Amino acid sequence: MEFEFVLKKMLKELQDKEIRYSLIGGFGMGVLGITRATFDIDFLIHKSDLDKLHKIVTNIGYELYFKTENVSHYASKDQALGSIDFIHAFRETSLKMLERRVEKRVFQGKVPIYVLEPEDLIGLKIQAMANDPQREFREMADIEAVISLYKKDLKWGRIKEYFDLFSMDDKYQALRERFINAE
Repeated sequence: MEFEFVLKKMLKELQDKEIRYSLIGGFGMGVLGITRATFDIDFLIHKSDLDKLHKIVTNIGYELYFKTENVSHYASKDQALGSIDFIHAFRETSLKMLERRVEKRVFQGKVPIYVLEPEDLIGLKIQAMANDPQREFREMADIEAVISLYKKDLKWGRIKEYFDLFSMDDKYQALRERFINAE
């Protein structure tokens, strides 16, 4: 996948069509300063923008290969385009994430992009872990990387809300003990 080409093309279209989005996943972490290998691009997208989004991605050369109420997965036969995943924001929690998104600049500062705040990116990692317990090790490693970089500035109350939402207070307490109480 040619990430820069795809992102530039996608971001222009998302901006032109006024799509409410935020970059998430491995690239979202990268924009926040945390290097992590990734093989696709992931976005959080406002559910009411899905029809406009579908037209954009299919015009670029993607095909929809999986869709539920919560997610859409697109892929292209062109290896340069690779695949793009979209999480649909329609519940109160994910809509608030989109409202709090922040604009950053990528590709030598030339291209604006929206990304989630670190706490909200952690929230999605917690959800991924809750949805698939086999992902716990990888998701916790990502969560710890975000905390390590941003721990002084994090809104720990919001992080606790995410852990509480998925009944994971023990994991929250372990992180607090490791990163805050140990100082």
